[in-house]
Amino acid sequence: MTKSSTSTKKTTPSWGDVKARLADFDRVGLIGLLQDLYAASKENQAFLHARFALGDDPLKPYKATITQWINPADYRKPLSVAKAKKAISDYKKALGEPEGLAELAVFYCEEVFDFLAGCGVDDGGFYDALERMFAQALKYVLALPEARRASFLARLERVRALGQDVGWGVGYSFNDWWVEAGLG
Repeated sequence: MTKSSTSTKKTTPSWGDVKARLADFDRVGLIGLLQDLYAASKENQAFLHARFALGDDPLKPYKATITQWINPADYRKPLSVAKAKKAISDYKKALGEPEGLAELAVFYCEEVFDFLAGCGVDDGGFYDALERMFAQALKYVLALPEARRASFLARLERVRALGQDVGWGVGYSFNDWWVEAGLG
């Protein structure tokens, strides 16, 4: 016995499928759906707070996530570069204001060095990610209006100085990007 070639395959739902179903919602139904999504996770709450500029500091939950995964209060907790970087990506999707992106990228670098002040990491991938984030932070900062750059550049200069003592080629990479950006 052979399988019929006319059998239907189930496909993974896509945004188009969701969008088609949303067309059937009325305003009350859509608000109810958003309320359910809001209640489902802190990430959804942070996204909606950032998107609608709610609260005193829309960056606070993203910074907390970066700290949790790059500079945990308990050094025995696992580190996760991917989860820390995801916080920046999530903010970018939620609101993505250039100054907020610059703040989060610089903050990430600062948190790495706060962590390294208490203990070391023997993982080249960790330092590669730091180098890439430093480059990204420079890119975000230099995209800001010139009047908004000074405080970020001062913080990145401090990070660059700290990077000179890390090893793994971090200091050389920081210096290269700094010069390439026309800053030194």
